[in-house]
Amino acid sequence: MTGHTDRGYLLRPMERPVEVSFVMPCLDEAETLAACIRAARGCIDRNGLDAEVVIADNGSTDGSQEIARAEGARVVDIPERGYGAALIGGFEAARGEFLIMGDADMSYDFGEAMPMVEALRAGADLVMGSRFKGRIEPGAMPPLHRWLGNPVLSFLGRFLFKTEISDFHCGLRAFTKKTFRAMNLRTTGMELASEIVVKAATAKLRIAEVPVTLRPDGRSRSPHLRTWRDGWRHLRFLLTLSPRYTLFLPGFALFLAGAALLAALARGPLSVGDAVLDVHTMLVGSLFMIVGFQTITVAFVARIYAVEEEIGPPAPWLEKSFEVFTLERGLLGGLLVTAVGIFLIARLALEWAGGGFGPLDSSVTLRPMVFGSTLAAIGIQTVLMSFVYSMLGIKRRRG
Repeated sequence: MTGHTDRGYLLRPMERPVEVSFVMPCLDEAETLAACIRAARGCIDRNGLDAEVVIADNGSTDGSQEIARAEGARVVDIPERGYGAALIGGFEAARGEFLIMGDADMSYDFGEAMPMVEALRAGADLVMGSRFKGRIEPGAMPPLHRWLGNPVLSFLGRFLFKTEISDFHCGLRAFTKKTFRAMNLRTTGMELASEIVVKAATAKLRIAEVPVTLRPDGRSRSPHLRTWRDGWRHLRFLLTLSPRYTLFLPGFALFLAGAALLAALARGPLSVGDAVLDVHTMLVGSLFMIVGFQTITVAFVARIYAVEEEIGPPAPWLEKSFEVFTLERGLLGGLLVTAVGIFLIARLALEWAGGGFGPLDSSVTLRPMVFGSTLAAIGIQTVLMSFVYSMLGIKRRRG
């Protein structure tokens, strides 16, 4: 099998090594695709790269495939729709040691890819383009994206995943084929851009950044990107992959606040300045404890699910936790807590029965009722979540 003689750097024989693969997702990009391929080819020519251009076509109906082939690129048909699905399919088909990804709408200049190749040659695992360290041409990025969406998402990404990347969602980036395989990318939509950075950051991979230029895209139609829909998808993805900050710590704080209220009011009313806290405040404390405990348990569910489905960063402690916190121990602990709660409620019911089921003094009887109900609710939640954790932790074959 041989490549075209006039564009041999794009269509290499299978046995000949390829250092760099330019991978572009494509869905009806007939207006701009040829220019993007030529820009990549220019980078290849100027720098003498052993390279190929791979077009990951996601079902174009405007002749994009024929345009790509005429320009000497290799077209890979990706039947599963979605930005992430197209890119993953392109990466899998690419033969290069280094993978450079970028959109096929002329918003990025593939001629700026050489610093990324040099960073990969120097040992980087992932190289991110940064529009904020580079240049954003007038009209290239809507003000809402430039001053709110991208800065906020990038700040959250840096905070939640302890990385210094300035531009979390730049579309021009590069990584090694080894890194691609190690990341085991799973998302098929726009979330892939976030998944790449999250997995690289949490795995402590070597990440470099290079400035790039963002230009107005060359399409006459509207872009595939939808501001609020796709912005929310990225935000949701970042938040759900970091339940420690979004669920566990808020839930733990709420649980402690509720427990403190119940402990402070266990023996009777408490005066705080001119205010008197009593059983009504205990009910608020009970609510805090129950909701806080539920939030904590959901945080663990989210973390287990992300690890089991391989969309989130690994958590070595989970394997050990399943050995310690078994279903049987969870059931036993939950039942014991529930039993204590029921005991407090039952003792109050017996006292009520002994008094002939007459009127109750809520300032006295409501106190043990709140304690008992709170413990029963937490105990039952423990029993139920023990089953859920056990189900999520079951080992199963994949694929």
